[in-house]
Amino acid sequence: MKNFKKVLFVLFISLAVTACKKDDEGGDDGQAGEGTVTAKVNGANFTSMSIASTASETNGGGSTTVTLQGSDASGKGIFLIINAFDGTGTYEITDANVFITASYVEANVNDPMNSQTWNAPYQNSGVVGEINVSEKTDTTIKGTFNFTCKNVNGDQSIKNITDGSFNLTIQ
Repeated sequence: MKNFKKVLFVLFISLAVTACKKDDEGGDDGQAGEGTVTAKVNGANFTSMSIASTASETNGGGSTTVTLQGSDASGKGIFLIINAFDGTGTYEITDANVFITASYVEANVNDPMNSQTWNAPYQNSGVVGEINVSEKTDTTIKGTFNFTCKNVNGDQSIKNITDGSFNLTIQ
């Protein structure tokens, strides 16, 4: 009877841990095709070109930094940076931790000085999004993201980046 209770206890704990594991590991992989970043920018669809999409991982000073980026043919791009990367999981974008950042860029190739950048977090923003890394191997990284960002070029406009996902090869 004692052994039976121990087995039930271990089984219960195992089920509890497994039930919580998906959220702890960054959720699902999202909808991005291989080698791309996808999202909605203020409701409009964004899909990067695979040739202009990449991920990198660097180690230094006892810390790992992961950079994810994807751009389309018109010069629009999404950039995500996770400093102190610690594997799969959820990384909050908040002004309380400026080591996790997200940006949306609209480059103007005809007038580069007129390019626009929106960053998150921003001053007094609080929590403005998250990056969920659901899978990380030596060669690929997958996950989802969302964030609200503010224009840094003076007009203070806001962009809402929703339904974001990435499926990138690590360079």
